Amino acid sequence: MRRIFTFISIIITTLLVLTSCVTSKTGTPALGLPRVLAVESFLADIAQNVAGNRLSVTSLIPLGVDPHAYQPTPQDAARLTEANIIILNGANLESYLEPILQNTGNKQQAIIRASDGLAANPAPSGDSASVDPHFWLDPNNVINYVKNIQDGLSKVDPAGASIYASNSAQYITKIQALDSWIVSQVLNVPPTRRLLVTNHDSFGYFASRYGFTVVGAIVPSISSGAAPSAQELAGLITSIRSSGTPAIFLETGTNTQLADQISSETGVKVITGLYLHSLSQAGGPASTYLDMMKYDVTVIVDALK
Repeated sequence: MRRIFTFISIIITTLLVLTSCVTSKTGTPALGLPRVLAVESFLADIAQNVAGNRLSVTSLIPLGVDPHAYQPTPQDAARLTEANIIILNGANLESYLEPILQNTGNKQQAIIRASDGLAANPAPSGDSASVDPHFWLDPNNVINYVKNIQDGLSKVDPAGASIYASNSAQYITKIQALDSWIVSQVLNVPPTRRLLVTNHDSFGYFASRYGFTVVGAIVPSISSGAAPSAQELAGLITSIRSSGTPAIFLETGTNTQLADQISSETGVKVITGLYLHSLSQAGGPASTYLDMMKYDVTVIVDALK
């Protein structure tokens, strides 16, 4: 009996070890499954909701770093080379990565551009960027992201296709609920006060969806790395005064000097701390894409209502 018991114990232990190799309690994917790297943290979170526990999605750009100003390191190039699947926002947001991607030497690597298929707004006149890449600030566009990511993961890992389809359907339901919630929150802001001034041009899709008017931006460019001229700042001050804009909205990490200058001349409030391009740390107010949008909308509505 003891020998039988020992033999059974060995079998059970072996099965447990094999099971742990497939999926750990932290969601580590099975050995041999593709390694997935998303460029931005919000994009990694969206992709992880599609991948579920089957795959682990990591982010290339550290939390709190603006992708417009990001400079990839040699370590980043190595991570890009090692990944089996790379997920980009697309629409030229990550144009600085294209030379690296063309020279990884990984011919089997799959690249998913989450915004493929979406109609892009043109960049402001005179902007070096061709289109506005900030699709994700309208959650309805993120449904397109989810479908593109689902298709991309399923092509590389057909055995997980049903899992990705199920996860995508569940996550899309949450995105649709987020959109309905935003609509209800915006109703608290009188239409005449649904006016946005931001650090740089990023709220076009959000404004179109939820009935806001973009009065202007301190940096009249898709990229936060550009610099405004004295004439552009003067024009913005005039627009703020004539429109009655109540506030200027800045994202985390933005230098407030120009906003403070405009505030002193117009009397508008300066609201800081929005999360637009990066999630917060775990446990923070914007640790997931859904939470990021809820947090930003709450801040905007509270400032304008």
